[in-house]
Amino acid sequence: MPGEEPVSDSTAHEQGTRLMALAEQVGGRLVARGETVAVAESSAGGLISAALLSVGGASRYFRGGAVVYTKDAKMSFLQLDEKTVTEPRASTEAHALVLARGIRNVMGSTWGLGETGATGPTGNRYGDAPGHACIAVVGPSSAPREERADTIETGVADRPMNMETFAWAALSLLNDMLGPDEK
Repeated sequence: MPGEEPVSDSTAHEQGTRLMALAEQVGGRLVARGETVAVAESSAGGLISAALLSVGGASRYFRGGAVVYTKDAKMSFLQLDEKTVTEPRASTEAHALVLARGIRNVMGSTWGLGETGATGPTGNRYGDAPGHACIAVVGPSSAPREERADTIETGVADRPMNMETFAWAALSLLNDMLGPDEK
């Protein structure tokens, strides 16, 4: 896009390495706790799941994931009705919670992670700017906080960079929701 600096190969590599390191930390914490996660992501395009799966032994904590980019995908993969996947609208914290609850229920995981947004280079049909995403994590009732949703605004139209930022934010939120490690 005009006016934007391209991301260098070394910067992209550093960002990817940082994302994989966070995924490894999250995966290790889940394994240590005997817990699992499932992911329903949209604008991140599978990058959240890919990061979690990049860790050796991921089958011990990763129950599954789905790229639910369309209403039909949400209905099929999450076994939700049309009203549930359209109200509240996509790209909202409430919708991210619907995705997180849905994937957690379908996959029988301890934790569910949902992501929805506008990656770029343009905004979405709801008027959200590129770089807008909502993420949510839903966990067990025994967690200090059972559900949490956040909104991310990068302010840039760079699709790959936004996807990585959304994945980072989602894994960071999950890491936070896991709470302190037990000693």
